[in-house]
Amino acid sequence: MSGAPAAAAAPAATGVQRLNGIDRIGMALLLARYRLKLTLIAAARAIPGSYWGDSEAGLRGDELYARLDTPVHSVLHEASHYICMSPERRTGLDRDAGGDDLEEAAVCYLQVLLAATLPGVGRARAFADMDAWGYSFRLGSTRAWFEHDAGDARAWLEQRGLIDAAGRLSGTLRDG
Repeated sequence: MSGAPAAAAAPAATGVQRLNGIDRIGMALLLARYRLKLTLIAAARAIPGSYWGDSEAGLRGDELYARLDTPVHSVLHEASHYICMSPERRTGLDRDAGGDDLEEAAVCYLQVLLAATLPGVGRARAFADMDAWGYSFRLGSTRAWFEHDAGDARAWLEQRGLIDAAGRLSGTLRDG
């Protein structure tokens, strides 16, 4: 499993859902639940804190930056990094969320769970967009990984109190 896209910002992936195609207030409220502020950047401007550049979301401190052409999965992925990282890593966060391979898997899993809470997004769209963007999983697709090979990621999230035993979001940040 590799949570990173196969190619940086994979611009050839057309048809992925963009921020301008969903309820941005709903997204902002979801992020606020996790003490993240969504800051929109003007079209064609560089996105502060973006790891991949182009239209990919960026993180700096407790602000998640995006443009209207930013893919929804990118916003959710960066938000999931913020939620999953330790408080020490959140301090001074600028661009690189860090973490190990298992945490990256947990980020991808959480990203799908968050997508399911947003009207007009949902799990199926998250799976399709992650596949289109080039996320790479052992079983060949995001859905197959999530449903059959992500037990370690789910356990990681549960052990840190980010989901409960039933796989429901706790609405809290990792605290240790």
